[in-house]
Amino acid sequence: MSQMIKLAIGEERFKTRNPALARQVLEQSTGLTATHQVAGELVSSFGFTAPQIGHYWHGEGGTYAGLVRGENGTPDYHLIVPTDPAGQVEEVTWGAPGKNEDGATSAHDGLSNTRALCESEHDHPAAQWAADVEIDGHRDFYLPARHELRLCYLNVPELFSTDDWYSSSTQYSPDVAWLQGFVDGYQLDDRKDNARRAVAVRRVLNPSTI
Repeated sequence: MSQMIKLAIGEERFKTRNPALARQVLEQSTGLTATHQVAGELVSSFGFTAPQIGHYWHGEGGTYAGLVRGENGTPDYHLIVPTDPAGQVEEVTWGAPGKNEDGATSAHDGLSNTRALCESEHDHPAAQWAADVEIDGHRDFYLPARHELRLCYLNVPELFSTDDWYSSSTQYSPDVAWLQGFVDGYQLDDRKDNARRAVAVRRVLNPSTI
């Protein structure tokens, strides 16, 4: 049997016995162009199978909210919403009103938004809180982007409070950021210095889409 290859790309972790697949993932993560396509490999061959949407994913930190399409050639990924109370906070500000955060404008990629906010010279309490969450031994949680929160509303709204809006990691302008509601699914923008609810999410890569 071939040796298991373990890959770590940023905060993402997965493993495979397919060296060609491992090479292509590394090429994509470094911005290089792959010279060949890798035949599809089932998720189950990586040691896990995603549960049904809305079901708890044992060992992954929460409930499975669905598959998210990767952007710009990056792998698709499974979105996990924690059921542990530590995965939500009732009041936290987005932070730094009036300051433009160019790296936190993605509507899709909450992980890159969160990293940009945590690395900013300005204070961003919601993003920092999410990045500090630890559940089931996982410390790769982040503040979701607005479209990731939209997926949560569509697939697992029962995991969220309807008492207030949830902050996303997506900046709208220097003064405001996007919010997600869980009463009717609306999204709107709000001042960064207003305290809102927040949820931390994490992702599991789906290499079978490569």
